[in-house]
Amino acid sequence: MKLPIYMDNHATTRVDPRVVEAMLPYLTEKFGNAASRNHSFGWDAEQAVEAARRQVARVINASPKEIIFTSGATESDNLAIKGVAWMNREKGNHIITLPTEHKAVLDSSKRLEKEGFKITYLPVQKDGLLSLDDLRAALTDQTILVTVMAANNEIGVLQPLEEIGRLCRERGVLFHTDAVQAYGKVPLDVEAMNIDLMSISAHKIYGPKGTGALYVRRKNPCAQLTPMIDGGGHERGMRSGTLNVPGIVGLGKAAELCAEQMPEESKRMAALRDRLKDGILAQLDGVYVNGSMEHRLPNNLNLSFAYVEGEALLMGMNDVAVSSGSACTSATPEPSYVLKALGVGDELAHASIRFGLGRFNTEEEVDYVIKRVVETVNRLRELSTFDATANESAEFKNTSAAKD
Repeated sequence: MKLPIYMDNHATTRVDPRVVEAMLPYLTEKFGNAASRNHSFGWDAEQAVEAARRQVARVINASPKEIIFTSGATESDNLAIKGVAWMNREKGNHIITLPTEHKAVLDSSKRLEKEGFKITYLPVQKDGLLSLDDLRAALTDQTILVTVMAANNEIGVLQPLEEIGRLCRERGVLFHTDAVQAYGKVPLDVEAMNIDLMSISAHKIYGPKGTGALYVRRKNPCAQLTPMIDGGGHERGMRSGTLNVPGIVGLGKAAELCAEQMPEESKRMAALRDRLKDGILAQLDGVYVNGSMEHRLPNNLNLSFAYVEGEALLMGMNDVAVSSGSACTSATPEPSYVLKALGVGDELAHASIRFGLGRFNTEEEVDYVIKRVVETVNRLRELSTFDATANESAEFKNTSAAKD
């Protein structure tokens, strides 16, 4: 076992060596521009891009022609949300989303609000799930888009995509999902789930950074977009610019590997995640699981530790790479907006840690992390003004089941 241990796979993943191997020829001898149609260098690049399009599409039961390559999920989210809004401005001006979405969705929505669009931010329940009744009630004849992420990037909660898609289809409303954390980890089917647009990122599935994709439905209904980037008309006119051929090849190979390994890998990730959770909860009181355990990514665990600062906990175990639920700026530390939306108090929100397990983690590493978390939390509590008698109180005992 090598230190430090990496358990921040929701932030990014190590590129799989098989992905690197697939990319290398397109960085060296096969360096052509995929839009160059007059020689073999361009033809080789174009063939590689089209092969990747098929690999990415197969994971979600889409047509290769419905895959638009982008620079990553942030661009995909922006293109989906702004593109639909601008294209459908005459049909309506209402968009529905959640306050727990990724910043790329929330900030795109805020930008559209400044342009006169109306945005409804539906509240989530304590387990992080939206209420389908709330969604049904929020839909109006002016609603043109619902954007709800497949899996939350902090708490890993899986939203009921099939039910959301059904409601949207019944009302003739387009449905976009930021599936960055879910793609390649849990089954997704754009047809069965009535998904019209889906954002995908390579570096969350053991592919390279700077490459992503947007699934755009072509028929029944056709999801039309106004492009954000104008130029040579690449990617069916939706995203002009020279294609990042090595990155796209890497995304395709990463998608193929995820599709092949998903059943086995998801099972192994869930076992490691539960080993981590059970090991920590067995040795520490005052630990709370954030978000539903039933509807959750297999590799995600988000815990709040009472009477401990999340940043202090991170610093105390500097040989383990995880992230805090607190999004801190240099001026004012703010608790996670995702946890706040779940109703978690400021103190516990500040004391949260996100563990993101990945393909290259082992049981030995999980056991080491359990040991480091337990000893660091105990040490920090001893150093704090925490009243030891609280350890015996009912409030302090583990109540994670209440949030499962």
